[in-house]
Amino acid sequence: MTAESTGTKDRKYEGGVHEKSRELMSAWMGEVGRAEAEHRATAALMISGNCVELLRACHVLPLFPEVTALQAAIRHKSLPLIQRAEQAGYSSDNCAYVKADIGLYLDGGMGPGKPIPFPTVTVCNYVGCNVYVKWFEHLADVSGSKLFMLDVPFLRTTEPSEADVRYVVKQIEELIALLECVSGHKMDIDELREILAHSARAEDGYARCKHLCKRTPAPFDAYFDAINMMGPINVLRGTREAAEFFDDAVREFEDLATRGVGPLPEERFRTVVEGPPPYPYYKSFRNLFAKWGAVAVQSTYSTVGGIWEWGFRHDPRRPLESIAEQMLRENLTNRSIVARYQQIKRYVEEWNADALVIHSVKSCRLFSAGQGDMREYFTKELGVPTLLVESDLEDPRYYSEAQLKNRIDAFFESLEHKKLVASGGHR
Repeated sequence: MTAESTGTKDRKYEGGVHEKSRELMSAWMGEVGRAEAEHRATAALMISGNCVELLRACHVLPLFPEVTALQAAIRHKSLPLIQRAEQAGYSSDNCAYVKADIGLYLDGGMGPGKPIPFPTVTVCNYVGCNVYVKWFEHLADVSGSKLFMLDVPFLRTTEPSEADVRYVVKQIEELIALLECVSGHKMDIDELREILAHSARAEDGYARCKHLCKRTPAPFDAYFDAINMMGPINVLRGTREAAEFFDDAVREFEDLATRGVGPLPEERFRTVVEGPPPYPYYKSFRNLFAKWGAVAVQSTYSTVGGIWEWGFRHDPRRPLESIAEQMLRENLTNRSIVARYQQIKRYVEEWNADALVIHSVKSCRLFSAGQGDMREYFTKELGVPTLLVESDLEDPRYYSEAQLKNRIDAFFESLEHKKLVASGGHR
């Protein structure tokens, strides 16, 4: 999930975290690219609520179609793929992630850069978005891979019921049997426990990094820079390399926080951001906020694979149960809109944010549904200045820089005026 350079003049503060993330993700892509020649079993998996630890314990290499799609967008290659899918009958308002990947599949391959193999198994760990069910059904059909539907019940309260946990554990046991069959490797429960320990260590490190953004200035941007950490925490979770990456990230960000160094020369506004970024124009979009000295101190998108800030960790003592609990409870897309309100409210309060920024994604109904009401709630009920802008995470046809610039500039001009008035007219 490594993003391109953000375009600010001095990015030295980003240092080892950015470069190491890129190295780790490149190594994973290289491993994926060699899988077919090395006769390794692979499995496609969703980011949200993923059970990547099971794949590692069964010696099955994980693939993530969402990462393939966003990498195509970062490389400015998504539009022809989207149009190819639309020519084949996919709706113009269908998820652009789906269309970008299906465009690749229709052309007989996968991968935005070097080709990667079709999956041996397609694991639809259904969490929150029914579009993904059809996406993974189509992927299994096009690739000829085995399809496993892992039904994760929606989180109806704050905690999953014991019955829901047992229901998911039973399916996990069935999935293990399938993975063992395709890989020819019998899962070792002690190996799974070791993998889960690596996961817990990485989760703890990621959470510590996010909590450091409570400092002023924040040592990194918890939206744009956090994306560089989403690869290791979601794709590489369960590896020693990911755990060590977050150990190093904590040290680097603690040092920056101690020295009062942030991602911009001056942190003028602290924001919380809701929604994914527009990957085809990632650099330009970031610069629209950077010019105002706006730094995201928290974001919901950075928790799409797990909300680690508030204490959950995979538990090697309860391996299957903790995997089930993470899929049920600790990912953003399996929660209600009210739970998202509560999450954002806590971020605004605990991270001392000045404003909420909502990036509404036109082709993603899951994230976009209710965001107008969300803006009204935070603006009118809680008094939090809230900006809502629209484009798309994948489709460049929905990005209008002039329109976005006008809205963002007007919002921060207003916010700056309010701060000036509150300070008695002194900057």
